Amino acid sequence: MQHDSHGYWKATLGLLTRILIVWFVVSFGAGILFADLLNNIHIGGYPLGFWFAHQGSMYIFIVLIFYYAKKMGEIDRQFDVEEK
Repeated sequence: MQHDSHGYWKATLGLLTRILIVWFVVSFGAGILFADLLNNIHIGGYPLGFWFAHQGSMYIFIVLIFYYAKKMGEIDRQFDVEEK
């Protein structure tokens, strides 16, 4: 059985690129670059920039892990390389 390894690799790298962009924006952007702007908004009495730098990023990263697992499963099924 011949698999489209080039298409599979392209889909996998596309997914990883999107996830790494979100990771960068959340960790570096929200926690450092946009912290002053986000600090004008408060959640639970704490500035949003502070919240992202200390807690919000962790929640986003956990969501990214589950998103990655779900999408990789879909990519595996699409290219017929899923584990059986």
